[in-house]
Amino acid sequence: MKTENIPPISAQAENALRTIAGLPEVRKALQSIHDRTDQAIRLQVELCEIPAPTFREEVRAKRIVELMHECGLEDVSIDGIGNVVGRWQGTDPQGPLLAIGAHMDTVFPEGTDVTVRQEGNRYYGPGIGDNCAGLRAVLETLRAMKAAGIRTKGSILFMGTVGEEGLGDIRGSKYLFDKSGLPVDGLLAVDNTDVGRILYGAIGSHRWRFTVKGPGGHSYGAFGATPSAIHAICIAGAKVAYLKAPQDPKTTFTIGTIKGGTSVNTIAAECSVDVDIRSLAMEPMLALEKEIRGAFAAGVEEENRIWGITDPEKQLRLVEEMIGDRPAGLRPHDCPVLQASRAAQAELGIPLTNYGFSSTDANKPMSMGIPSTCLSAGGKQMRTHTVHEYFDAVDIHLGPQLIMLSALALVGTDATNPMLPVREHSKV
Repeated sequence: MKTENIPPISAQAENALRTIAGLPEVRKALQSIHDRTDQAIRLQVELCEIPAPTFREEVRAKRIVELMHECGLEDVSIDGIGNVVGRWQGTDPQGPLLAIGAHMDTVFPEGTDVTVRQEGNRYYGPGIGDNCAGLRAVLETLRAMKAAGIRTKGSILFMGTVGEEGLGDIRGSKYLFDKSGLPVDGLLAVDNTDVGRILYGAIGSHRWRFTVKGPGGHSYGAFGATPSAIHAICIAGAKVAYLKAPQDPKTTFTIGTIKGGTSVNTIAAECSVDVDIRSLAMEPMLALEKEIRGAFAAGVEEENRIWGITDPEKQLRLVEEMIGDRPAGLRPHDCPVLQASRAAQAELGIPLTNYGFSSTDANKPMSMGIPSTCLSAGGKQMRTHTVHEYFDAVDIHLGPQLIMLSALALVGTDATNPMLPVREHSKV
C-alpha cells in the first residue's frame, strides 16, 4: 500500500496515546488482554458454536448480554431491533458518547453445522473469523477495562449488532443512528482481523430485485401468443452487460442471482434477478442505478413487442424491489477517529498496511459525516463466507488492545481530554 500521500498523525493524537498508554491502569489492562489469549479464543469458539444467521441472531444476543454482565457491566439490554447495547458510563455527563460494535450475524443459513474443529493454533468453523473474532475483541476490551478499574470522561456503548451481512443491510447500525434516540458521537466498528487495516471510506451499495411476470404457457401450444419472462430478463441482462461504469470513483455492478421458469417445455411466467451496484460515492451509483432500471424496463417492453402482445392481460410486467441500501461516505484524514486509531496503532507498533475502504457497520455514520471507522480483531481469518472458514489464533491480543487505546483517546481519561467532539444536535 502506498502511504506517502497520507497526512501524518497529529502531534495531539500522538501525545494523547503516549500519555494514555503510560497510565498504570491502562498498562494493567493491556497486560491483562495479552495474558488472556487462551480464555479469549475459547470465548470466540463458544460464540461461533451458537448459530446466528442474519435475522436470527437472538440466541447469540442473549449469550452476549450474559457475557457483558459477567464482564462487570450492569446496564445491558437488547434494543428495539435486536442489538445488544451495554452502557459504560463516563464521569462527565457532557462528554462524548462512543459506540464500539461488532456484528453478531453470519452469512450461513439455519441448519449449518457450526461446530469448531481445532488443529494447533488453527480453528475451523463457519463464522469463526467473521465475525466471532470481532465479538471476542469487543468483549475482551470491556473485560480488561473493567478489571483494571479504568475511568473515562465520555461514555461508551459496547454493542453486538444485528443484520450486517447480506440482506441484513446493516439494519442494526441504521437503527442505532436513525431510530434509537441515543446521541452517538462516533463509532468504532469491529470487523475483519487485520489489525493493520483502518478504513477511511465506506463503499455504498444499492441492491435491486427485478421480477418479470406474465401469463406463461406451453412451449409449443402458446408459442407466438405468450411472451417469456426469462427471455425478457435475458434481453435486459444483455443490455446491462454493455453498460460502462466509472473507474474513479470505482463503481461496479453485477447480476448476482437469476431464478425462474417451471420446466424445459414451459414459457416462463416469472423470472427474477438480484442486482448489486456499488460505489464510493452516491452520485455515480445513482446514475448507474438509473441506467440498470431502464435496461430492465426496456427488456420487458422489447419482449412484448417481439411477439406483438398489446393486450395488457397477456403482456409481461416488471416489478422492482429495492432489497439493499448501504450509503457511501468518506472521512477526512484528520477525522478524530482516524487520528486516534492510527496513533493507537503506532503506540502498539502496528504498521498501517491497509488504509482504505469497505462495506461495514461504519457505512451509516460515515454517510452522515459522523466520525467513524472499522478496526479489526487480531488473528487471521481465511476462506471467509465459506463453510471452510478458519481462523489462525496469532497475536489475537492486538485487536482489543488497539480498540481500547483508540476508544480511550476518543472519550478521554483522567489524564487526557476527549478527542471525539460532541455533536451539536446530540447535546442534552
